[in-house]
This record gives sequence, C-alpha cells and structure tokens, in this order.
Amino acid sequence: MATEIPPYGLRAYALLFTKYGTQEPFQQSALDWMVGESMKKKIFAVLLHSGWIQKQTHSTYRCIPPERVIKGLLEFKVPDIVSQAEKRYCFTGASAIEIWSDFSYVQRGIEKSPYFIKVLKKDQGYWKKFLNENNIPNYIGRGSTIGEYVILIPVTKLNVIEKEGVKVEPLPETIKMAHANEIYKYAHNYIQKKYGSPAA
Repeated sequence: MATEIPPYGLRAYALLFTKYGTQEPFQQSALDWMVGESMKKKIFAVLLHSGWIQKQTHSTYRCIPPERVIKGLLEFKVPDIVSQAEKRYCFTGASAIEIWSDFSYVQRGIEKSPYFIKVLKKDQGYWKKFLNENNIPNYIGRGSTIGEYVILIPVTKLNVIEKEGVKVEPLPETIKMAHANEIYKYAHNYIQKKYGSPAA
C-alpha cells in the first residue's frame, strides 16, 4: 500500500531508483553529499512509511518498483486506516448504503472513491489531523478529488452500530436515505428484501 509523498520525497525516490533500480540495496549514505543528516532521516522515514522503499537489513533498503507504487496510490485503503482511529465515527449516506446492501450498490471506482463519515464536532480537529497524517484527502461537508477521499460530516451526537466489524449508521436511517433517492433504488430493494422495514 503506497501513499502520496511530498516533492522532495519524489525527487529522492527518482534518484535512488535511477541509481539502484529495484534489486540493488542502498544505505542512507546514498544521499550524504546532497542533503544534511536531519533531512536525510526525514526523506528515508517518508519513503519507508509511504511504501516507496522497503527495508532489507538493519541498514539497507530497496526501491519498490514504480508500477507497484503508482498502482498502490489508487488502492482502497480508507476503511482499514479509519478503523485504526481513536475517536468515534460511523459511515453514513452512500457509504452506509454500500455497507447495508452488502455492496450490491457501489459508489466507487479507482477514478473517484468517496467515503462519507459522521464524526463528532468536538473531534473534527482530530479527524483532520489523523487523515492528513495518513495522506487521505478530506473535506468537511463536501469536496472531491481523484481516487479515495473522505467527506467528514460533523454532528453533535453519533448513533453507531457495527455490521461485520464496520462502524456504520443504523439500518433505519440508511433505509430512509435509500428510499428518498431514485439512484439508490436497487440498493433500497435489496436492503428491504434482506431486512424488511425496520421501524425508525
């Protein structure tokens, strides 16, 4: 799983890949005469954490093949990352419809993959920081970009249940939304057939 890196990391990766390819191991000293010690440590930490290089031994590294890195940038990773958060949340809206319909309705592709997540207003700062640290584009209320991104919906109160280990908005609220929009007709029918009509 690869994540986006800042321009200085991209330049360092390009240099390391050009010099060493993907088979030849290298050490941090490969950047000795180009950057200072603290910047060198920062570059290697970014490349390692973001999945662009991998550690071979205690002191050597290898480049991940560029085609794997590029493909990895568009892999679906948000659900796994979000599940590691320390604050409460739940998938809502179209994301909840996906989950409750057992993904018979899917709103995402590698080109565009939004996740709608309710969080407590008081935790909004935590979520922005958490998502930014994990290189996940995120917006409050609305927004869009290429690939995966999160739309945070701040609320004062959260109603959360777990469905197969995933934190999601309860079924009655999800059914209401699916029923209200023609685009979700297939998913609504699927959910109704599977669960009936639970009382709100």
